[in-house]
Amino acid sequence: MFLFSNDLGVDLGTSNVLIYADGKGLVVREPSVVAMDKNTGKILQVGAAARNMLGRTPGNVVAMHPLKDGTVSDHEMTVRMLQEMFKTATKASFFTPKPRVVISVPSGVSEVEERSVINAAIEAGARRVFLIEEPLAAGLGAGLDIRGPSGHLVVDIGGGTSEVAGISLGGIVTSRSVRMAGDEFDNAIVNYIRRKYNLLIGERTAENIKLEIGSAFPSEQESSMEIKGRNLLHGLPENITITSAEVRDALAEPLSRVIEAIKITLEKTPPELSADIIDQGITLAGGGALLRGLDKLINRETGMPVYVAEYPLDCVAEGTGRILENLEKYRDLLTEEVRYY
Repeated sequence: MFLFSNDLGVDLGTSNVLIYADGKGLVVREPSVVAMDKNTGKILQVGAAARNMLGRTPGNVVAMHPLKDGTVSDHEMTVRMLQEMFKTATKASFFTPKPRVVISVPSGVSEVEERSVINAAIEAGARRVFLIEEPLAAGLGAGLDIRGPSGHLVVDIGGGTSEVAGISLGGIVTSRSVRMAGDEFDNAIVNYIRRKYNLLIGERTAENIKLEIGSAFPSEQESSMEIKGRNLLHGLPENITITSAEVRDALAEPLSRVIEAIKITLEKTPPELSADIIDQGITLAGGGALLRGLDKLINRETGMPVYVAEYPLDCVAEGTGRILENLEKYRDLLTEEVRYY
């Protein structure tokens, strides 16, 4: 570690970007959204302020997610977003070198997708870039001893992808990455309400429904909420009340895809590692882990004990931070390294 280092650990998520600054902890937690003036090319807002503009912008302004399924979909916008967030995370001076950056990537990404993440970070101001697979970072951030001989199963449900990985001796033994996560949960709610009520709602409303009354497993106390949207039959605004049971029905299909990925991973797990997982249980991380009753649903479907990480949203970023603190110790966990001169 350099004396005046501004090294950063980045959870580059489809929905949110979290940045861990070496020696400072989590310093950036922002939605991965950029708002730009199309006429001038000027960045107007980044993060939460830009997210508030989604679906509300005039013709000359575009607000967008530059990341899709955990990878870069718009290179220029990703660079501009990271530049702003790196500035927030670091206090650069004349004597401070550009930061070394550890970035998490989904375990199923291609070399081309890895390269696009590396190039975006370098163009945003990184001096040296390291990549780590998200399940490993999530396991570290959740406090698991991923370097030990005992096996663990980590399920990291983010915005764009759900990562399922059996981990032992500092490596991924078996894994599966599915592009079915928080964003698809929101889309499922939008489609359900459109089919059942002929009501069109936005993605922010769908996310609020998921957060307020969404669940994966029935509970003793069901809830409801009033939502607003546009009726597709007469085109006028309309209010309806939706129940948590209806949201659960809407989420059943995407959740079944996540359960299927867990089962397939377990089926491919070596017997010795399976025995460890029975003892250690399944660890849930990522924003999707906060869905009420998800641990109970996975427990019912797999028969395995399931534990939600203490701070599931922070696990990947915290994991990259632990790597920054002892880069030499964890160097073998990194899948890519690039020197930039």
